[in-house]
Amino acid sequence: MNTKIWDLRQYNNALNINHELNDIKSIFENGGLIAIPTETVYGLGADARNEQAIKKIYNAKGRPSDNPLIVHIYKVEQIYAFTDNLSDEVKKLMRAFWPGPISFIVPLKKGYLCERVSGGLDSIAVRMPSHPIGRQILKYVDMPIAAPSANLSGRPSPTTFEHVYRDLEGRIDGIVNGDQSEEGLESTVLDCTQFPFKIARPGSITKSMIEAVIPDSVTTSSTFNSEKPIAPGMKYKHYSPDTPVKILKSFHALPSTNSNWSHTAFIVPRDKQSFVPEAATFIPLCEDENDIKGANHNLYQILHQLDQNDQIQHAYIYGFDVNDDTTAIMNRMMKAANQTIVEGADL
Repeated sequence: MNTKIWDLRQYNNALNINHELNDIKSIFENGGLIAIPTETVYGLGADARNEQAIKKIYNAKGRPSDNPLIVHIYKVEQIYAFTDNLSDEVKKLMRAFWPGPISFIVPLKKGYLCERVSGGLDSIAVRMPSHPIGRQILKYVDMPIAAPSANLSGRPSPTTFEHVYRDLEGRIDGIVNGDQSEEGLESTVLDCTQFPFKIARPGSITKSMIEAVIPDSVTTSSTFNSEKPIAPGMKYKHYSPDTPVKILKSFHALPSTNSNWSHTAFIVPRDKQSFVPEAATFIPLCEDENDIKGANHNLYQILHQLDQNDQIQHAYIYGFDVNDDTTAIMNRMMKAANQTIVEGADL
């Protein structure tokens, strides 16, 4: 398959791109797959009403068919084609956080979206992205677009055009280049089919941020190894580079000599660099342990970077203390590391 490329970065502020948008809309209307930029990660989009198009997403990614997809919309009015009776609380949260990096799981009204997009569930996750190019595409095509991350299943999610190209070139119809994603982690997924609401996947919109809008409205749930996943990323191995990664705690006690350091990368905040063995590769995760936004933004770029460096055979990544702000990045790190945590003194 010949994968078309549209470089729309120059149109970030002046979106005069009707020719390109006509081309993109035509491909979507004909059941094609296009990777589009969002503020979280790049998404692999297809018409959420088209059963065969959605099947192509699963095939292109090698994605399990019971792993549901998130439907992307441009305006709130679109949601009423496939759900009913949104509560006042859900509407209030949508007004507070959309457009932005949060998806809401709502009851699914059958008959509009194709059945495959929900993974066989009676609910559907929906979000309204804030990326200017992604929004312009959604507005122009005027259809619900199902879009999981635009990568091979299990691999680190893509935050740049290059990440998408390496994984999916020749497997999909097109890729829109829209610069690096600002957030860097997938959206928060909030299950609104029950109350209190439940965070099914953590992201940059945190529990405390949601409860600042509606107090005492959120519980949390396990985001790994769910038998019947209600949101992407809950059941299967995710975010993993080919290079083995482990979470490193208490690395102040690192042994000073180790024959393997020359093939080892330490992914830690800049202010911890002095603890990294001289022979090892230092990769800055963020400025310091309080720079969670920087760590979120950089994580997937770094995981992709590991696999581009033949000298690095294994890597250790800084383990943050878990709190409301770090839940999302530790969720992704733990999955990338297959739940493996080590102490510096044990290396």
